[in-house]
Amino acid sequence: MSSPWSRNATTERPEAPPEPDTEAAADGHRNGHAHRVNGRTNGHAEPNGDAEPNGDAEPNGHAERNGHAERNGHAEPASADLATEFGRPAGSAGSFADRPTTDGATAPSGSREPSVALAGAFGRPADAAEPLQRPRDGARTPTDVPDDFWAGETAERDPWRDPAAAVELGGPAVRESAPAPDRRATGPRLSARELLFGRRVAPSAIAMLAVLALLVGAVGGVVGHLTAEGAATVVDPGATLAQVDAGKERPAGSVADVAGRVVPAVVSIEVRSGTTGGTGSGVVVDPRGDIVTNNHVVSLAATDPRATLEAVFASGVRAPAQIVGRDPQTDIAVIKVNVADPVVAQLGRSSDLRVGDGVIAIGSPLGLAGTVTTGIVSSLRRPVRLDAETANVNPVIDAIQTDAAINPGNSGGALVDSTGAVVGINTAIRTLGGSDSSGQGGSIGLGFAIPIDDVRVIAESLIRTGSFAHTDLGVNAKSVTDGTSDGAQVLNVVQGGPASRAGVLEGDVVTRVDQRPIASADELVVAIREHRPGDAVTLGVVRGGRPLSLQAQL
Repeated sequence: MSSPWSRNATTERPEAPPEPDTEAAADGHRNGHAHRVNGRTNGHAEPNGDAEPNGDAEPNGHAERNGHAERNGHAEPASADLATEFGRPAGSAGSFADRPTTDGATAPSGSREPSVALAGAFGRPADAAEPLQRPRDGARTPTDVPDDFWAGETAERDPWRDPAAAVELGGPAVRESAPAPDRRATGPRLSARELLFGRRVAPSAIAMLAVLALLVGAVGGVVGHLTAEGAATVVDPGATLAQVDAGKERPAGSVADVAGRVVPAVVSIEVRSGTTGGTGSGVVVDPRGDIVTNNHVVSLAATDPRATLEAVFASGVRAPAQIVGRDPQTDIAVIKVNVADPVVAQLGRSSDLRVGDGVIAIGSPLGLAGTVTTGIVSSLRRPVRLDAETANVNPVIDAIQTDAAINPGNSGGALVDSTGAVVGINTAIRTLGGSDSSGQGGSIGLGFAIPIDDVRVIAESLIRTGSFAHTDLGVNAKSVTDGTSDGAQVLNVVQGGPASRAGVLEGDVVTRVDQRPIASADELVVAIREHRPGDAVTLGVVRGGRPLSLQAQL
């Protein structure tokens, strides 16, 4: 049986014969372990492994310290008080010998009552419920001790059960209050069903949450009500806007009526060749898919075999197109698309137009398909010279002038009258930089269209034969004026041509073709082109200051 002041740190061994060395008490040896008093080793050899594996000190009775015996080979002598408390009882031959009691009986050496100082230093606290050690139930080895006896929460809370805890003299052992363990539940979160209908949450807590939610909602409602009352001076919940009937003034001939009927018959024409290309407009003129446009719109596709040509309808349908024929002299071309039942434009008569008549220009200016602009006829039979593709081409048109906005991309589009009939094909615009048939400038209210009467004749010939034959007088002329009258002066005469046979000489000034006055060389060209080959015309000529009349067979 161990002494009341020693800890049950080791299992008792079978009793052996007492050591003959009596210095064990002074050296501090007890039960095979070296005790260190005054702060030295607490009954164990140094952890460097110098102590014998059987737990006993070296044969000389001294525990090694860092591989060496105590200084001078002996432990320091103990004081009288320590010897009294820790020394072998008087008359005891061994560490566990019985000693006589006052009544003559023999008591175990470890059963005497400890002193007050010893009980205060090593005794259990007064409020401790558990005993210092468990009752002995036979010899046990450290491996027989349950794991929860030495480790776990009990060991952390009760250092008296830790065999590795340090022992030293000091103040009374006081149980320190350990923090309460974290008993929060771990694992998956609760579902809504478990929260509301399970037993893991108290109904009172759910009721409290519901009450808090109602309170928060009530506070929000009050705040919203106060805010709405503050804004009542700005808004009027009962206000309504006056409603009127939609405008229905779209009589026949109005711009809206005309645009609704003609726009589907006007297409956007796109030409692409590598990174270059352009956009123009065209008008569907028959159900077979023939489209009239300008020659300069499709000239790239005619001269570049890599170019592609497409027609884009107002509905968004795209169709590849092929060139049927073109006339560079009048800037007219016809292309064809394979589209079933296209919307066809109605062709009018440009000869019925008068200056001041309202007209509408429809096309794709700047690539904006289906654009409608409106204006009036500003002039009729206006000769306009266009840019020539080659040196032997003399493109001149007898144009309709209009102030309807025409911009680049409108070329080849429709100029229609108030009935929705096409009266011209938009071709050129005048800019502050000069005439530009390619339309690279902006509109300043001077647009020109080819009269539909001329377009019809040329387009029919292109559809039937792929070409068109122009009438020719056989002269080259320039514009002149003498200050009182203007005309076209003949620079040279083609031998054997109509003018040569009629007796026209170089230097003659042509002032009239039939009843049409001639004020410039361009006007002479368009006046002759109004007739068909084989027609006879009367030329008014001024020669040497004298007027003459000559008959020419075109």
